[in-house]
Amino acid sequence: MPRILDIGCGLHKIEGAIGMDVNPRTAADVLCDLNRPPYPFVSDAFDEVVGRHVIEHVEDVLGVMAELHRITRPGGIIRLLAPHYTNPDWPTDPTHRVHLNSFSFRCFTDEEPLFPFYTDVRLKPRRVHVTVLRLWKYLGWEWLINLDHRWPALRFLRRFWEHYLSFIIRGKEILFEFEVVKPSALG
Repeated sequence: MPRILDIGCGLHKIEGAIGMDVNPRTAADVLCDLNRPPYPFVSDAFDEVVGRHVIEHVEDVLGVMAELHRITRPGGIIRLLAPHYTNPDWPTDPTHRVHLNSFSFRCFTDEEPLFPFYTDVRLKPRRVHVTVLRLWKYLGWEWLINLDHRWPALRFLRRFWEHYLSFIIRGKEILFEFEVVKPSALG
């Protein structure tokens, strides 16, 4: 059975997962502040780490990602769901700190890294999926934006949307799925 960690689990912890949250009034099994590493787990402890609407609240995304990388086994999965930075609801939560788009985690990948010198943490992108507001979904924009998952040569469509259209055809949520790469797992 895979070991799953649900960071910032709140009241809706994933069934079978270990829940981690800073708030004692949640379903957390472990009370821990994501902003205060190291987390109370040994290296390579989890097969999967899931964070739903939590990464946009942290003070240091690079530090949190480094710690998630440490506690996830090589080949394990990190899944993060967050509001897209153009989501009209984003500014309604005063605890949001980080704006995220399709390319926000490129510094962790070898796929066109924008700032590869920020960190030694390496993640292999498996999936980036954007949902859009209902009107745009019905008009086919969500399908078009996410075509690059099936056909990487169409990545220019996502880039065009992010750069030129996202403030009109607004994003709702963005799901990042990464495979953890560690030096011992490299060739």
